[in-house]
Amino acid sequence: MANSKTQAQKKNVWVVGASSGIGRAVAQQLVHEGHFVVLSGRNVAALESMKSQAPTRIACVAFDLTDQSHWVTVTQQLAGIVDQLDLVIYAAGVCEYVDTVDTGLALYRRVFEVNFFAAVQTLNCALPLLKRSDNRPRMAAVGSLSAQAAFTRAQAYGASKAALEYWLDCQRIDLQNDGIAVSVISPGFVETPMTANNDFAMPAMMSAQSAAKIIVRGLDQERMHIRFPKRLYWPLRIAGWVPKLWFGWLADRLQRSQSL
Repeated sequence: MANSKTQAQKKNVWVVGASSGIGRAVAQQLVHEGHFVVLSGRNVAALESMKSQAPTRIACVAFDLTDQSHWVTVTQQLAGIVDQLDLVIYAAGVCEYVDTVDTGLALYRRVFEVNFFAAVQTLNCALPLLKRSDNRPRMAAVGSLSAQAAFTRAQAYGASKAALEYWLDCQRIDLQNDGIAVSVISPGFVETPMTANNDFAMPAMMSAQSAAKIIVRGLDQERMHIRFPKRLYWPLRIAGWVPKLWFGWLADRLQRSQSL
């Protein structure tokens, strides 16, 4: 069982959604900095490939977070690997766009299952181990700048990320008596397998590795909200304050047939 106080293992970290994209890059950054990281995702080969690069600082708990039966044993598996968790990062996510306003509930349920409900289950699983930490434990999850303003076709994705951010802000209040901090990570466009499927202009795109450095630095600084890049965040934030301007001009230009 890993001990978070050994010399090379500054913190015990659990990253859910570590198979690819932002989760993978963040996990690699944390391992590079000497933390002990438990990787979770459903791509066993990807997780084991990462583990082979630093076998003494990585453990794997592979499971499908959309399969409710898999969650039953996750807590037991974690407890068999670490005696406490100092940081939990929920980085799993999916995006499905709404092409017609009468899209059925199935799409919404698929998106919310991964982007919201699995995050709730992650905290439920991790909570006993977070409470054991004596290293200022923290729960963090990857949301999106899309929660700042409405976008075309983003009814399911944007709503799920807005729900995630609101839930995390509420948990911050309720977990403070347990000494558990909460961070909301809200990136803009990051080069990942998910954004590779987008068919519209993506301003201020950055690599997953650059995003990971910003995220890890923000977590080290114990920031409640880690929003980046600022040159995209502030226009969206202002657009959220001035909806008439947003809907009358800028939002129209994010249609698939247009470019920024």
